[in-house]
Amino acid sequence: MAYKTLSTVVTSAAEAAATVAAAGRLAVALDAHLDILALGIDRTQVGYSYVGGSGVLLQVAMERAEEEARETEAAVRAAAAEQPFDLRWSVEGAVSQIGALTELVARRARFADLVVLPKPYGKGRSTEAEAVVEAAMFEGQTPVLVLPGTEAPALPSRIVIGWNQSREAMVAVRAALPFLQAAQMVNIAVIDPPQHGPERSDPGGMLCQMLVRHGVKAEVSVLARSMPRISDVLARHMRDVNGEMLVMGAYGHSRFREAILGGATRNMLEQAETPVFLAH
Repeated sequence: MAYKTLSTVVTSAAEAAATVAAAGRLAVALDAHLDILALGIDRTQVGYSYVGGSGVLLQVAMERAEEEARETEAAVRAAAAEQPFDLRWSVEGAVSQIGALTELVARRARFADLVVLPKPYGKGRSTEAEAVVEAAMFEGQTPVLVLPGTEAPALPSRIVIGWNQSREAMVAVRAALPFLQAAQMVNIAVIDPPQHGPERSDPGGMLCQMLVRHGVKAEVSVLARSMPRISDVLARHMRDVNGEMLVMGAYGHSRFREAILGGATRNMLEQAETPVFLAH
């Protein structure tokens, strides 16, 4: 398996340069085509309206979204033109109401091998950034590489896998194989393995064996849950081993519970200092 089509979504002209540069650098390193969606969003709340005013408001909002899409597409084209000559790319402008965002993003993501997106949380991030990540991963059924916004190697040489024996974690590992095979070191991090689980005698051992047979240079680290949040333990371990990418399954609990309580996925993305590879 190889990544031959990368996809990214740009929702404002201001973020076009950084997003295209990061995704473009990865596409060149992987010898892949970069498919860019320049999106203008109508954020009108349609749950209520004023008598006689709804039609005008909707028209104004849609015109604003169309202008935003044109500006974003122009910024994307300018940013792509500044990338290395061997970058293969295409861009399409589109307009969507906020309620239809999931369907539009998912339809594009389904035909990509990997979706590359900026971190959805933090200063300056738009309200729809999280929805874009979830649409690609859940409805598009495509792995997502979330970039922290800081400079990172296009192809990481040291990768950490957050392994908890879950279906989501296994899906993420299989989807990340091209990165894992190219890395110089892959560390399988197992936090507080259950004493009575199927891997109680050799935590992470079966996964390590599978990866080694794929040519991956893998090792296992069994970690104690010495901090309240799993994400904090993983973040500290990433720093300890100089990890350049984290691979993990996304949203092991229900998405509603994750949204209310946080969860390892959200917490990890909020504090991410390196790229995070997610799959569900």
